[in-house]
Formats: sequence, structure tokens, C-alpha cells
Amino acid sequence: MKRFFGLLIITVAFTATSAAAQPWSEKMTGTVMRIWADSMALKPNQPAGWAYDQGLILNGIEKVWKRTGNGKYFAYIQKSMDFFVNKDGSIRTYKPADYNIDNIKCGDNLLLLYEVLGDEKYRKAAGLLREQLKAQPRTNEGGFWHKKRYPYQMWLDGLYMGEPFYARYATLFNEPAAFDDIANQFIWMENHARDKRTGLLYHGWDESKAEKWADKTTGLSPHFWGRAMGWYGMALVDVLDNFPKDHPKRSALIAILKRYLTAVKSVQDKNSGVWWQILDKPGQKGNYLEASASSMFVYTFAKAVRMGYTDAADYAGAKKAYDGLIKTFISTDANGQVNLNQVCQVAGLGGNPYRDGSYEYYVSEPIVTNDPKGIGAFILAASEMETLADIRSGAGNGKTVLLDYYFNNERRKDKDGNNVRFHYTWEDQSNSGFSLWGNIFRNNGAATRALETAPTAAALKQASVYIIVDPDIPKENPTPNYIQPQHTSVIADWVKEGGVLILMGNDTGNAEFDHFNQLAGTFGIQFDKNSTYHVTGKQFEMGLITINKNNSLFRTAERVYLKEVATLSLKSPASPLVVDKDGRNIVAVAKYGKGYVFAVGDPWIYNEYLDGRRLPASFQNFEAATDITKWALQQARKK
Repeated sequence: MKRFFGLLIITVAFTATSAAAQPWSEKMTGTVMRIWADSMALKPNQPAGWAYDQGLILNGIEKVWKRTGNGKYFAYIQKSMDFFVNKDGSIRTYKPADYNIDNIKCGDNLLLLYEVLGDEKYRKAAGLLREQLKAQPRTNEGGFWHKKRYPYQMWLDGLYMGEPFYARYATLFNEPAAFDDIANQFIWMENHARDKRTGLLYHGWDESKAEKWADKTTGLSPHFWGRAMGWYGMALVDVLDNFPKDHPKRSALIAILKRYLTAVKSVQDKNSGVWWQILDKPGQKGNYLEASASSMFVYTFAKAVRMGYTDAADYAGAKKAYDGLIKTFISTDANGQVNLNQVCQVAGLGGNPYRDGSYEYYVSEPIVTNDPKGIGAFILAASEMETLADIRSGAGNGKTVLLDYYFNNERRKDKDGNNVRFHYTWEDQSNSGFSLWGNIFRNNGAATRALETAPTAAALKQASVYIIVDPDIPKENPTPNYIQPQHTSVIADWVKEGGVLILMGNDTGNAEFDHFNQLAGTFGIQFDKNSTYHVTGKQFEMGLITINKNNSLFRTAERVYLKEVATLSLKSPASPLVVDKDGRNIVAVAKYGKGYVFAVGDPWIYNEYLDGRRLPASFQNFEAATDITKWALQQARKK
């Protein structure tokens, strides 16, 4: 083992060749998982503590996990949080009485674990953070203090530490009133901290004007620190993920974001494409190009482009900045490990020893390699740029994928007693959901929607792909919506005009066959009333189906897992796509008019078999889902 810039690096066998084949987000995640293999003890010779740095890094790794379906990334997130979260939901080293808004950041990771695993300890731990926000000291108009020991102060940093978790929690646990409060934090911060001339935001604002760093007229700190602006931008684009589309203050947040992006563009270094430690003083003595802020700006721009908050033309600026990130800040050591250089280790205001917010202060803080704040921001930036590149080149641009919520309309009581939809939905991140498949569609440029009513010509008109999965039977839904002749007629006409229909059945006892087969039969497909590929415990090889290498649809997946499958009987125009070793039809396709139909007797690409947590790595269900997605989008016509 060796020490490197104050961080522990464990030297492992790692070749430059293997690194070169990976996207940058995965390369840098590999660095994280080597430097902090056991726990994120972020300060040398000190035990690990509950820290926002860790939350930032794990947010990045969450994106990498969802892009790849590689279970080792989720396992790392879980292990990192389990180091702190006890079985009763208490959090080691967390001190709520400090009212430090930095301590809220890891709540994002807790909510992810709760949504995926359903373990109450994560909900209880997240609840502790929510309780802190309820009691967090505030300015007179309602802005969160940054910390109890920094009275009446709002920092740009605090918006990222608190608001994305606050919005995610409010969405998950139905607190609609919280969104006024969330929006106001951004509005108030901009009102106080924005410089009218440049549009940039000062690092901190002291309502009391009592701090030595605070201007006695405005209460503002003296300079535009890059990373502080970076925190604020990332907070905006992340909060909007969960901010209600119809909320009256959503437009205000998007307007703030647009003003912010304009200001940030104005101080982008023209030569390198990245940004300076002090944003408005390029080339001044002591100032330097800084990696963490630059990564944050790349992430914010790229996500704003992807989500449509800014003009697509901003992609060019984001791409220049991203290329600049790689060229200016990335190095690879002799072992093939990727490192991020030129990161400001820390900067703040006040405290002991006192930080006066002067120019000399900001440029004198240590500049380090592989600081977690820089690494976390870089992983986020790289993931977002990789996703944006996929979208721009994907076959789904201008196409909508519609998932049926009418024939499959299972409900159950959640832990709060609410009657909620579950099983094969875009929103569900647990084993039974299609959230990962939805990500794959969106990462290929398509929009994902749900159809909660019976299919009609008008409802299908805007869809390029329509998916029906496992229609209900009475034991799943006391009042199932069966596929009727009028539905079959509408769907068939839609396929004939160029739509792609995906039909996923299930095995006998867990599927509705008679009505489903009336629809499938239109295309020469029948789901057999049987159940094959029974798997005992974790003997996953019992569910192995091997796909021939030259398959016309499955271009990358060869070893896939299916369990309790209804086989298919076929006639023209259907033809087999995957046949098992016993000659049984497992997957089929049919060309029908200008469109296509894909059929399989199992809803086999839901989260449980895509997320890498359950299946051995030798199975390629994530790759299979990607193959199906790309095929469907390539065949489908724009609507």
C-alpha cells in the first residue's frame, strides 16, 4: 500500500487495456472502489464519518449502476451505507443536534436503498434526516441556515446538500406541501446572492451581516467560488427530477436555471473549455483551472440539455467542457488507475481557523488529487455525458414507448396502507419493476409513458412501441380488464401502420391466456398453457437459455435467464427467434403490415433479473434488454 496526496491507494492488478475499454464514469468508479474499498474514511488516519462527500460519490455510482446493470456498483452503495445505518435505522456518527445541512446529502442514497430493497431501516434513517429539516434553523424569510453554528447564513453549497433529498423524500412519501418550501430555498438564495452585472452567485449570504466576511450592506461574501456555483447548479437539475410538473413554481426554478447557465457560460475558459477556481478572475495570480467545479458545470449543462431545460445547442459547450475535463485534469498511473487532479480540497466561510472569503484565501487552500468531491462530481459529469451521447445517436429520438397499465393493473397496500400499483411499472425500482428497462429506452432517446386506459386509436397514435405484460387474472385483480375484440382490432391496425408491439406473458397459473391469445393469434402467436424452466433455489443454470451468436435481434446477449416460462406455438406470419435445446419456441417475432410483434412467455427483463444483484454475472439479461430495446426502436416508425 502507498500514500498518495493524503489518500490511501490499494495497488491492485489493473491493466491499461481493460481501462481503455471502459467509459470514463466506470474508470473513475473503479478508482473509488480501490481507494475506499472497505469504507469511505475520507481523512487519513481518521475513522469514517457520516459525510456529504460520500453521498456525492454514491450518487454518481447510482447512475453508473443504472447504466450498466452491474450489481457490484449497487453492492458498493449498500455496503457504504450499511457501515453507518444500524438495524433500528439509527445512523452512526450522525449528530442531528448540529443542524448541519451537509449531513442531509447521504439521504439520497438511503432512499435509493429503500426503494430497491424495501428495508425499513433505510426508511427510518431517511426519516431522521427529514426530521432534521423540519427543525432546521431558518432565516427570517424561511431559508435554511447552513449550520447551527453559522447562524443566519445561507451558502450555495447547502442547496445541493438538502434540496434533492427533500424533493425525493416528498415525492416518495407524499408531502406535496414541501415543494413550495423547496422552491423558495432556490428563489431566496438567488434573490440575495446573484450579482446583477455578471449573473454569478456569491458563495454565501449572512442575513445578520455580523460575520467578518459579510459585506455590511448586502451580507454577501466577497467572491464567486467555482465549486459553490457548481453545487447550486447541480441542486437545481436534480431537484427538478422530482418537482411536480404542474407546480406553479416549477417555471421559476427553470428560469433560475437558465439565468445560471447563461452566467456560467460567460466565464467558461475559451482555451481549455473548463472553469477557474475564482470564476471571474481568469489568469489572475494564484488562480487556477479547477476540476470539481468544472465537473459540476459539465453535469449541470449536460443534464439541462438532456431534460430539455435549455437549448440543445448548449450540448456543444458541454462537450467542449467535457473534453477539457479529460485533457486538463485526468491522468492514468502506471497501474492503469485513473486519477483526477487539480481539485480544491476544501473551502468555506468563517469557522476556526477563520476563513475570510478573500481571494487570497480561496487560492491558498490545498490543491489535491482524487479528492472525493471532485471524483463524485466527475463521475456524475461523465455518466451524464455518456448518456447524452447515447441519446443523440439512439434510434429512439422522436419516439414514445407506451407501457400498458390497464390490462396489467395489479394493486396492493403499501406500508402506509395506501392502495398502490405494482408489478411491471416504469416507476417501480424494486425487484418487480421495469425502472431499469425504462432507463434503457430513455438512454436510447425514447420517451416512456404509461397507458392507464383501454387502448384506442387516439391513445396509440403517438406511440411507436406498445408493451403489454402479464394481463391480470382474478387472483391478482378482482376486476381484471380483459383484452376484448375491439382492443385487438385497434392494436392490430396500429401495428399494421408501423407500430412495434411487445407481448410478454407468464406461466400457467400466473397469466391470463384466453383473451391475451386472441390478440396474439392475430399475429400467428399463441402462448401455450404450460410452465417450463422451473428453478430450484439459486440453481440459476436451470433457467439458462443459450441464444445463437448470429441471432438477428440479440446482437450481444447469448446467455439469458428465464424462469417458469410459457412456450409459444407459431404459425405465419410469426417465426421463432429463440428456440431452446428441446426445440421449444421461447421468443418469436412477426412482421405484420409495416410493423412488428415481439413475444415471449415470461416478463423476464424486470429489475430482479437486470440489476445484477441476484443473477450470476455470467447471465446477460441486461444486455438482452438492451438488444430488445434497440431492435424495437429501430423497427418502429416515428409517430
